[in-house]
Amino acid sequence: MANYEKKVIVFIVEGQSDKAALGTILEEYFETCEIKFVVVHGDVTSDVHISKDEIVKRINELVDEVRKRYRYEVSDFLKIIHITDVDGAFLQDDRVREADVDSIQYHEEYMETNHVGKVIRRNHHKREMFFKLRQTSQINHIPYRIYYNSANLEHVLVGELKPFTDEEKMILADEFAERYEGKASEFISYISGAAAPGSYRETWDHIEREVCLIKRCTNMNLIFSSPASKNIINPKTP
Repeated sequence: MANYEKKVIVFIVEGQSDKAALGTILEEYFETCEIKFVVVHGDVTSDVHISKDEIVKRINELVDEVRKRYRYEVSDFLKIIHITDVDGAFLQDDRVREADVDSIQYHEEYMETNHVGKVIRRNHHKREMFFKLRQTSQINHIPYRIYYNSANLEHVLVGELKPFTDEEKMILADEFAERYEGKASEFISYISGAAAPGSYRETWDHIEREVCLIKRCTNMNLIFSSPASKNIINPKTP
């Protein structure tokens, strides 16, 4: 990428509504960087076809697709920021309860499903993935961090634990983006009200200890904890 002035930050998110809700805020805050979104249309940490030994490779493939599409060099990337939903993965197994429901229903102290064994296996799989990824600091020599929302982004943004439809998620995302357009500092203050305490490592320790509750909790505030990172320019710039 010859004479490109801006470093690239890749944001990996699970759905289009995540990009809609956070896109303008992130672009405003990191205005001196080039922001690229990878929308997975799902959750790579829940994919049972990907083992904990393969997850880093899969994320590298996602980033490499961005590199090839825009003809970047690896050196053009500043960092990879992965935003994921916890989905109650750390709940104790006996708090996954049988119920006649169409999809998983999340409650503060338990979750309901008509596929208890399957959901328990999913939870165990997600825990393994989270442990692997929280220990990963680089992918293909690019700094990497994974940040979470519990139980999901909608829970953090609007404080409700309910199975929103895709249409409802997009409506909420658009409303949220409009509310905080041009107000990145207000957004950071808002999500900090649900922030897990401590450093990056400590926030992951915190959510892993929450085996009895699905609390409204996030460590996305740490994405914004180093304002100086906004101003890192490609060293190839004259």
